[in-house]
Amino acid sequence: MEDLFLRFETTVQRPVEAAGVGLHSGVPVKIRILPAPPSTGIVFIRTDLDGFSIPASWRYVQKVSYATSLMRQGVLISTTEHLLSVFYSMSVDNAYVEIDNLEVPILDGSGQPFVDLIRAAGIKQFRKRRRFLRIRRPVSVEAGGKQITILPSDRFLLTCDTFFDHPLVGRQVLEMEVTPERYAMELAPARTFGFEYELDQMRNMGLIRGASLENAVCFDRTSILNPGGLRFQDECCRHKALDLIGDLALIGKPVLGHVIAERAGHAMHYALVNRIMSDPTLYEILSFDQLATRVAHALVS
Repeated sequence: MEDLFLRFETTVQRPVEAAGVGLHSGVPVKIRILPAPPSTGIVFIRTDLDGFSIPASWRYVQKVSYATSLMRQGVLISTTEHLLSVFYSMSVDNAYVEIDNLEVPILDGSGQPFVDLIRAAGIKQFRKRRRFLRIRRPVSVEAGGKQITILPSDRFLLTCDTFFDHPLVGRQVLEMEVTPERYAMELAPARTFGFEYELDQMRNMGLIRGASLENAVCFDRTSILNPGGLRFQDECCRHKALDLIGDLALIGKPVLGHVIAERAGHAMHYALVNRIMSDPTLYEILSFDQLATRVAHALVS
């Protein structure tokens, strides 16, 4: 709560752009991130479709299998989670994202290139008070041995517990308070990943047509195929945490709560978001000042 920068809403200071391919579609795509006014949120604009706009909101989630896709009036934006994760964690509340195809570029498979873009753009503060969504009571979703829970807290805490049946992965657990600094160092560089024996099946499903060792970590039965190896020993778990934050960003406000994800994926992340937003008794909306007062009273008592 010491960072007064979080008191007011933000946007990027100046436009920045990047180009690459879509992980699943394999199509070439360019994006341009532009400043947006207060209370805009994050809005995707399809420049190839006469500027058709799709807000990055839980209301427009269409598919949540191997990526999180948004759709409005039949127009799609796919694989939004990495970019939204970076906006959310780097405290960018408002931005227009111009995009000339249907999928956000995968770049190197992590959030790091987007962090670099945001840093190059700079961040501008408005005079409008930032508002937070604070969880009031525990909310949980579970299915098939997987579970995701969010508990009340005055901070944004994350516990991510993953398991993949591979000798170099296995069970991994990450616990952290998410701040811009920690996110940039500890989560953003973690890349998306997959297993060689699943590749044919996924391609037959129309997925990962743009995947390569330049934008994803790939494991065969016993080793890592990427020449440079892993960026973190628990890179898989860290990337899952990055994805989770990107899906929570669809709430549209900074969340205060302790999220505990156990083997969860995009579908379960969205189920949690949907459960929260469908019941206003589960949360309260607070300004920074209200939150600071609350924390001060808690410390005194």
